[in-house]
Amino acid sequence: MDPIREGAQGVAVEDIQERLGSLGYRIDGAELEAKSFGRSTATAIARFRLDHDLPLGEVLDAATWSALVDECYQLGDRTLYLRLPNFHGHDVRQLQERLNILGFSCGAVDGQYGVHTEAAVKEFQESVGALADGMAFPDTFEAIERLKHVWGGKPAAGPHPQGGMGFARAANVLESTRLALTGVDPISRNVAGRVWNLANATTDRSGIDLLDSPDQDAQDDVALIVLTSMPLPEGSGVGSVSMDDVDTLPRRLRSAMESARGRDKGATPRVIVELPVGAELDGTFTVGDAQTYAVMLLDAICGAFA
Repeated sequence: MDPIREGAQGVAVEDIQERLGSLGYRIDGAELEAKSFGRSTATAIARFRLDHDLPLGEVLDAATWSALVDECYQLGDRTLYLRLPNFHGHDVRQLQERLNILGFSCGAVDGQYGVHTEAAVKEFQESVGALADGMAFPDTFEAIERLKHVWGGKPAAGPHPQGGMGFARAANVLESTRLALTGVDPISRNVAGRVWNLANATTDRSGIDLLDSPDQDAQDDVALIVLTSMPLPEGSGVGSVSMDDVDTLPRRLRSAMESARGRDKGATPRVIVELPVGAELDGTFTVGDAQTYAVMLLDAICGAFA
């Protein structure tokens, strides 16, 4: 977008003023009536930029507009779910704060609807007898609001798990690394496809290739990651990884790739990753589960090659 600065007038300025006013920044009445970007509007923008760690200035540029829109979201304005780039904004922070107080830890209150926040939403939904799909929509918001007597006025303090890497850093890793990804069964192929989609949503220059099967040629890639929903056989430690411990997954994934490279000299290293589905699929595996595993795995891949 083109920067909007002092002297501008019209509907766009009116929208900016309304948003600033809703956040408590004072705009002169005459400027509001004329929908004009005057001195008080410029001052309000300068204060907003200062309050949100943006470069100092009185101009509304693309970064300031994005931050202003984010800050104006209130919990319930939109459905929130896991995606890349993550949903972010004031409504996500409100959700995280309230769930943390209620005992469903989202991790640090960072305004990003990531894996930890989705997991907390699922746990909360399950606790109130709702469908635990990790999608925060009106029913979920209403259930949280009914517990306002618990979370109202309390700080969302306490230790919270940390996880995930920044969007820009992940994009940089994906652009500089060539990997092939596939699955050996319908569930694992579904997750592999979601990883590929998320990688391409992160950057249109992603180096992840999606293969139809493990037998397809991957010679131009530095490694082939093969997903499976079936338990790994006993003694399959070299070149094999289980997703049982998310925190150590990047390191274990990297180690498995190095082991496979040393074992299969001259060939594309092949790593098998076991998804935490279980030996007997009982029908409870959902689209939300597949998406969660995909985000966790993509984050681990980026961490392994960062």
